[in-house]
Amino acid sequence: MPGHFILRPHRLEKEGDLFGNMELLCCEVDPMRRALPDPNLLYDDRVLHNLLTIEERYLPQCSYFKCVQKDIQPFMRRMVATWMLEVCEEQKCEEEVFPLAMNYLDRFLAVVPTRKCHLQLLGAVCMFLASKLKETIPLTAEKLCIYTDNSIKPQELLEWELVVLGKLKWNLAAVTPHDFIEHILRKVPLPKDKLLLIRKHAQTFIALCATDFNFAMYPPSMIATGSVGAAICGLQLDDGDSLTDLLAKITNTDVDCLKACQEQIEAVLVNSLQQVRQQQQQSNPSKTVDELDQASTPTDVRDINL
Repeated sequence: MPGHFILRPHRLEKEGDLFGNMELLCCEVDPMRRALPDPNLLYDDRVLHNLLTIEERYLPQCSYFKCVQKDIQPFMRRMVATWMLEVCEEQKCEEEVFPLAMNYLDRFLAVVPTRKCHLQLLGAVCMFLASKLKETIPLTAEKLCIYTDNSIKPQELLEWELVVLGKLKWNLAAVTPHDFIEHILRKVPLPKDKLLLIRKHAQTFIALCATDFNFAMYPPSMIATGSVGAAICGLQLDDGDSLTDLLAKITNTDVDCLKACQEQIEAVLVNSLQQVRQQQQQSNPSKTVDELDQASTPTDVRDINL
């Protein structure tokens, strides 16, 4: 656990030592502490320009269910993505970990035919790598194996780690939608007290998009802009087309494409809510819809009001 050391002097009055002896104390630091945005990067438009320039380098090379994967189906990807999201939520990972892990998974599946029995192992490896890149205290191989009900072994995960790294050409610093959120929010003319809620809702939308393969080939900037737009619209803070035009201008996105993306994101949320309610009604048939809506979900989708 990370910590910092404090030297605390104790005066030795009997011996007349002016400095006293030094006691070495270790004060533990809260492991959940998050880094603050760097204003030097946030307020330099060259950073946003560079992100927009390189973002498509990190997209999957193809729609792999059509041309690469024979044993894996889209519903299997959704299942493993939902499991990965639940693990990241339970472990309180940084918001960037899950979308980054899904980026690794999609890029790997776009080049390597994979058996369905290895899909959960691949998901665990991708979370392992993403947490190493984004977390102060990354997920351990042993902990990830426990989340698979010990169906995989730590040594197997470490061996696959090298395989995935090789196929990704060790290019792990992928651009994700989260990289654009702060750049977008600082340019949106909305009250500062609303930005925290907009950010939270946008992050939820991004997580939902990462679980849906239909968004896998979308540029991260479009997903980020559509997620912010959907969050603002859901909170009823928008003023019509002028805000959409501004969002499109910030990330150089076509306005019609942005509108279509935002509508698709909102539809994914509605579908997700319906699925959760159906599942919970099946497991709790005696409860009302209002009671079910009070239950928590891994993506906090009920916090969003559309």
